[in-house]
Amino acid sequence: MSDVWPTELRVSSDRKMLTVAFEDGERFDLTAELLRVLSPSAEVQGHSPEQRVTVGGKRDVEIMKMEPIGNYAVRITFDDMHDTGLFSWTYLHRLGVGKDTLWQNYLDDLSQKGLTRDPRR
Repeated sequence: MSDVWPTELRVSSDRKMLTVAFEDGERFDLTAELLRVLSPSAEVQGHSPEQRVTVGGKRDVEIMKMEPIGNYAVRITFDDMHDTGLFSWTYLHRLGVGKDTLWQNYLDDLSQKGLTRDPRR
């Protein structure tokens, strides 16, 4: 069970931002791109740190839909059809608290691997 509980999950009208508010008063704006590239799915995270994948080309990704999973998580479907990550309340909170550092680490990974945020044209 999660020790943090959301009071609101709201997708912006342009589908590029998820606002998550928690009962302790914390509120985070998480971009669809951040959520997609840090998806908790095995496809992104792998089954060990060595298997983790750096996902590029998601600058324009949007949230298509969200489905509650029990009382502990939400499944987010992105417009690139990725939908295998279950975003627990704890994971969403962790993303919110650490988003600046996590984002910079992601940008550094992209640079080191010669990848870009821009989709292939």
